[in-house]
Amino acid sequence: MIDGETAARVLADMAKGRMRIKIPELAQALEGHFDAHHAQLARSILDRMRRVEQAMAELDVAIEAACAPWAHQIELLQTIPGVGPKVAQTIIAETGGDMSKFPSAAHLASWAGLAPAIYESAGKRTPAGRRRGNKWLNAMLVEAAGSVGRMHGKNYLAVQHARLTRRRGMSRAQIAVAHSMLTAAYYMLKRDEPYDDLGPDWLEKRNEEAHTRRLVTQLEKLGHTVALDQAS
Repeated sequence: MIDGETAARVLADMAKGRMRIKIPELAQALEGHFDAHHAQLARSILDRMRRVEQAMAELDVAIEAACAPWAHQIELLQTIPGVGPKVAQTIIAETGGDMSKFPSAAHLASWAGLAPAIYESAGKRTPAGRRRGNKWLNAMLVEAAGSVGRMHGKNYLAVQHARLTRRRGMSRAQIAVAHSMLTAAYYMLKRDEPYDDLGPDWLEKRNEEAHTRRLVTQLEKLGHTVALDQAS
């Protein structure tokens, strides 16, 4: 249209793939008033988008070069489901990649704003939403947690996301999964080891084991001696 082609049928016929079955609807949608003034505005918008994309590509190259000393750590972090180059680079950039600065994984999560805030008054402790923390690291991890949610139970984090979404909603699920991802990153960087997934059935097995312990405890309180044999 910018180059002067305004015939709706000709434009609709440029559709590819599955869109070709909608050519009649596309032709109808493309009927309208599009003159040289509109073409000039559209051309300016596209030129601006191309300049922005070029600038972003140049910045990506500069960031990659700046992160070269931490190439090994960035490679390790990308073994976490949902963590790509940009998320890994953000973790390194915001934490320095040195986990000795943080006394524990819980301290790191609190610093990043991914640990729940607690309001304490008169000896009573109640949840008070999220803590304030590093907004750049927080945002990137929550976005990464959203991508994990689209993996549909392929790993522990995806199952955790699905389970918490059903119970507490999408927003809280993403924060919890982001917390788990950052906890994993803490130990991975501290121990210099890749991500070790617990498996998609870990939560189910943990619940079964906890239920078994509760039943054994109840039977022992009733005076029974319990010996467990694994079923074949």
